[in-house]
This record gives sequence, structure tokens and C-alpha cells, in this order.
Amino acid sequence: MRGRFITFEGGEGAGKSTQALLLAERLRSLGFGVVVSREPGGSPGAEVIRHVLLSGAAKPLGLHAEAILLAAARADHVSQTILPALECGEWVISERFSDAARLSHGASAAQARLLAQLEKTTLGELKPDLTIILDLAPAQGMVRVKRAQREEPADAETLDLASKHRKAMQELAEREPQRCAVVNAGADAGTVAEFVWAVVNSRLLAAEAPARLRSAAS
Repeated sequence: MRGRFITFEGGEGAGKSTQALLLAERLRSLGFGVVVSREPGGSPGAEVIRHVLLSGAAKPLGLHAEAILLAAARADHVSQTILPALECGEWVISERFSDAARLSHGASAAQARLLAQLEKTTLGELKPDLTIILDLAPAQGMVRVKRAQREEPADAETLDLASKHRKAMQELAEREPQRCAVVNAGADAGTVAEFVWAVVNSRLLAAEAPARLRSAAS
């Protein structure tokens, strides 16, 4: 049986890494094989590109070049990590995926067209079975980031961009309710994990048990 593909999206400080690991731990306790990944990155080639992107070395090349690099990283991530795991029946949980890039960088019509074409080329028919959007007020997220990394408080421009990204994610959930689920990430990690588990249980595991029984019978 093909595995399941779950992605976590959300702003800074929403807890994507934490929730991905907690969900993986819970699925493994039920006997599922699970691969936890991330973007940018998630495969050897993609991790090299991640370093270039996060170092800022690609910024002088412009947004188009950054988008192409990100797409190259995603193509490697998909071909080397995601698809092989799914074909082996494992569940893949990725911190960020194509939604984050498309909603963060598609500022102009030209950029939006480029991103759409790159996404079509790198993903083909692949889509997450479930995208969990961890929703958190940007100001609260920045406070969490500051506590964890001892960074300076975010400026108004950073908060404005974060607010726009949050709105874009909420609109995505409205457009694709079958794939996306919004989870309130304002509570403690344990409580949010229970919210996440309820979504995964109702949307994926409820259908998984009958399928496994049919597979075993055949």
C-alpha cells in the first residue's frame, strides 16, 4: 500500500518542527513506518541548496533565481526522499512544502506564473494527503522565536509580512478544505499535538484501517 504524505505549514514560532516530530512518534507507536523531512532540504542534494538559500548567497541573484533554486531542491527532495518512502508504504511528514514557497514569494504576476510552472514541473501529480496549517498570531510567534533564539523583537515590516502570510494560509484552507486543516497553535505543544492527532485520526487513519484489512485479506 502507498504511504501517506502529511505537510505542516505555518508562520515562525508556530511549532512545525515540534508537531512533526510528535506526530511521527505517535504514528510509529502504532506500527507505521515514518519519515520526517523538511523544506528547503530533506535530501542530500536539497540540503546543499538549503545552505545556499539560508546563507543569503542567492539573494543578489533575485527572487526568480531563488525560486529556481528552491524548485531544484524540491525536485531532489521529492525524487530521493518522498516518493521512495511513499512507494514503500511509509508515511512522510514534511515541515513545509510547496505551499510555503508559493504563498511567500508569489508577489507579482510574473513571479506567480513562474512558481506555478516550477511547481507543476517538480511535483507532477504529487500532492499532500493532508496539510496541517498551524495558525498563530504573528506577534505571539515572534515572542516564541525570541525566547528560543534570544533574537531582537521583530520590526513592523516583519510582522506585516507574517500577517500577510498567515492570511494567505487561511485563504488556502478555505480554497482546499479537503486537503487542508487549520489547527490553533496558540496553546502548549501537548495540547496542539492532540488537536493535530484528532485531525489525522479523522481524515486519514479512519480510512486507513479498512484499507489495511482489505489488503491483508487479499
